[in-house]
Amino acid sequence: MEKRYQLIHNPSRNRYEFDLGGGAHAFIDYEPTSRGFRLTHTEVPPAFEGQGIARELVEATLEEFRRRGERIIPECSYIVHFIRRNPEWQPLLAEGVRIEGR
Repeated sequence: MEKRYQLIHNPSRNRYEFDLGGGAHAFIDYEPTSRGFRLTHTEVPPAFEGQGIARELVEATLEEFRRRGERIIPECSYIVHFIRRNPEWQPLLAEGVRIEGR
């Protein structure tokens, strides 16, 4: 998939985001824990829904965690569903975290 947006880490807000232009942002909120990073929420502004932005954002964010050697604890339903459909990301899951099925 072609990358349309640059991933921005916004540590002051505990999020990874895309600047969509015109003041609009898509983002994933996270919370650091001793086991890994809890991914709690993914949001794309309504005007940008249906364009594959959430998928691109999740892939870019997971790639960043993989690059840093970090583990994740997905709590956001979109990310859980994404990993269920793309099991190649399962190695990022924190110890004891399981996502079953397709």
